[in-house]
Amino acid sequence: MKNRLKELRESHGLTQEQLGELIGVSRQAINAIETEKYEPSIWMAFDISKVFQCSIEEIFLFEESQRKSRAQQSRGVV
Repeated sequence: MKNRLKELRESHGLTQEQLGELIGVSRQAINAIETEKYEPSIWMAFDISKVFQCSIEEIFLFEESQRKSRAQQSRGVV
């Protein structure tokens, strides 16, 4: 899933580690979300949206991504 997390994080002067601490995850988790290697749960997305005081939809872009979602991978979609 495409996202604007890195852009928002940097505009707020936060490191990956600092953002991770604010929402209770590792720096590696933040990196994986930013690079579209991991799709956060709705609860994690909600926590992230609270940090930046914006809607989930302003951070996570619900459009077609080059990477397959976990749901597509589990269904064997090519």
